Amino acid sequence: MSRIFVIVSGLLGFTAVALGAFGAHGLRSRLQGLPDGVKRLEWWNTAAQYHLSHALALALVAWLAHRGAGTPATVAGWSFVGGVALFSGSLYTMAITGLTKLGAVTPFGGLAFLIGWAAVMVAGWRLGAGS
Repeated sequence: MSRIFVIVSGLLGFTAVALGAFGAHGLRSRLQGLPDGVKRLEWWNTAAQYHLSHALALALVAWLAHRGAGTPATVAGWSFVGGVALFSGSLYTMAITGLTKLGAVTPFGGLAFLIGWAAVMVAGWRLGAGS
């Protein structure tokens, strides 16, 4: 599982940087003239920030999995992946489309992030117990 999480971490990191750059350079000029353009850019930036930070968190999870943290590491990893998809994905989509109803999905991504971080704590505890 650690190999998969390292690969997905790299993929998420790559796409976070690419999407962040797109937001800063390509999207900004398109949204500036819109009445809600500033808000939409904020959504994009928040999405990119959480996307990148959880790509890095997934690398931590890969390390935990490699060290034998077991199920909690797996739960953390997939929770972070799901969180990026739901949280960042909904914000990216809202920023591009302006469909604010998608904001109802965003908290589920936040919940997935919280589950992931709780699982990281359990995985860390499990590693400490084995020392």
